Amino acid sequence: MDRVELITKLKQGDVSVTFTKKDGTERVMKCTLKEDVIPSVESSKKENVGVVVVWDTEKNAWRSFRMDSITNVV
Repeated sequence: MDRVELITKLKQGDVSVTFTKKDGTERVMKCTLKEDVIPSVESSKKENVGVVVVWDTEKNAWRSFRMDSITNVV
């Protein structure tokens, strides 16, 4: 799955993303970018195309992961 497909899926609802963290451990994160769930945020940061910033629906906080660390998307 490429970045555009993943972002589209995240904007439609909850997605479980499995990825390898920097410390080598595996994490499964339930996350979304659905507009009626995430808090509104204005950012002046330059977007890094290798990283996806998402709303973690279990921790109720912004989190990110690298595209090249993803092992599964459900």
